[in-house]
Amino acid sequence: QVQLVESGGGLVQAGGSLRLSCAASGRTSSRSAVGWFRRTPGKEREFVATITWSAGSTYYADSVKGRFTISRDNAKNTVYLQMNSLKAEDTAVYYCAAGPLRVGLASKAAYDYWGQGTQVTVSS
Repeated sequence: QVQLVESGGGLVQAGGSLRLSCAASGRTSSRSAVGWFRRTPGKEREFVATITWSAGSTYYADSVKGRFTISRDNAKNTVYLQMNSLKAEDTAVYYCAAGPLRVGLASKAAYDYWGQGTQVTVSS
């Protein structure tokens, strides 16, 4: 089993920054990849970014590339999502997800465990 706890969401003005955290615990092999997804009302949960725990390889959605940075702290078992130059369209509930290394890490289906989500609201 893997447990994921997100934190760091909130309200910020357009152009501002937020840092989300995802604290992970449980079997290491089951959380070799950790990703961030987001969902807005009426839409499917969409991929934001992912990182592999051991190598630190990263991959981003085009919509956030150059503005968001995903990173991990092995000692703290925590993955971060630094979000800069935020836009109103970034407003969503952000979810942390974990799973073993698989192909297709931009897909929800690649992840077995999910956090409860944290709200990010960007005012324009």
